[in-house]
Amino acid sequence: MGSKGIRDQVAIVGMGCTTFGEHWDRSVDDMLLDATTECYASTNGITSADVDAYWLGTMASGLSGMILAKPLALEYKPVTRVENFCATGSEAFRNACYAVASGAYDIAMAVGVEKLKDSGYSGLVRPAVANDGTSPDLTLTAPAAFSLLDPAYCRKYGVDPQAFRDAMTHVAWKNHQNGAKNPRAQFRKPVAKEKISGSPLVAGRLGVFDCSGVSDGAAAALIVRAEDAHRYTDRPMYVKGLSMVAGPGSGAADPGYDYTSFPEVVASAEDAYRQAGISGTDLDLAEVHDCFTPTEIVLMEDLGFSPRGSAWKDVLNGDFDLGGRISVNPDGGLKSFGHPVGASGLRMLFECWLQFRGEAGDRQLDDPKLGLTHNLGGRPGSCVSFVSVVGKELS
Repeated sequence: MGSKGIRDQVAIVGMGCTTFGEHWDRSVDDMLLDATTECYASTNGITSADVDAYWLGTMASGLSGMILAKPLALEYKPVTRVENFCATGSEAFRNACYAVASGAYDIAMAVGVEKLKDSGYSGLVRPAVANDGTSPDLTLTAPAAFSLLDPAYCRKYGVDPQAFRDAMTHVAWKNHQNGAKNPRAQFRKPVAKEKISGSPLVAGRLGVFDCSGVSDGAAAALIVRAEDAHRYTDRPMYVKGLSMVAGPGSGAADPGYDYTSFPEVVASAEDAYRQAGISGTDLDLAEVHDCFTPTEIVLMEDLGFSPRGSAWKDVLNGDFDLGGRISVNPDGGLKSFGHPVGASGLRMLFECWLQFRGEAGDRQLDDPKLGLTHNLGGRPGSCVSFVSVVGKELS
């Protein structure tokens, strides 16, 4: 990888996040105002007038920087709207961080928003991209594509299908347990394992509770140079590594792809760890893209938390439960929050922010110092991947 990284050059000094859910009574403008107002209020006096530039992530909730400039009544500020599949919010954050690290701006804000519930469509809708009609991805829904991870993993590693089904169930159970402790989550009730494993099937062996929900939400972060951080907060969060990669998009057409790994995730994790000077086992918590339960299991190996072929056992052993070896999705993940595309990456960072500040309530970990956030956009064999490493302290 060619990236040199910006370890400890920038810090997050303020964050805001709405509740995620069915916000029939809240517009995109309303959610943007809610998230950014909370973000400003969490700092020592930063206002919109102090912010030099904005990056806004949204997949389908509007076009151009005017989406943000109008509700915030910004006066002639640069606002850049970005999109990168499910990593859209993370892309806004990455660009804002690089802009501050470069010296181009002193204070930048990254914002993500998505309104899906009253769009007139079900699930995540993206515009059709011109193609020659031969892509196998065109014939599969997202649940169908990700359901292929389950039998492929069992076959490759000789795992009993019932044991893997139990691990998938544990992932959903764990994330709903965590979400029940989070007042900002869409789904705030624990779900029994029997209900999860017996839920109606959606695709392959994926049931309703193996799939993330659909929701509305927004989140925001303020970024400054690390040396300026304590002017705005007594507890900044430092950026250690940022990596975004796009795969070649060969997907299911590649005979060498076996649906047991996301090569893009491996590449972005290795890059982010190298920038941060750590390994995956050094982390205290990780917010990962649990769009479907088998995805989270495979990610445990791609992110270096478990050896190949063993993540399902580590899941069942509770290694990734709240307070486990690495707490994975302590806020409840996509399973509890749903996935308003532009907001999800920043929502993940918001959980690290709360944990490092000791403000996570009933799900608070014991003095966490290093966290990871991860987004996956696309589908197995054809996707983009983002990984960040953030820390409570300067190295």
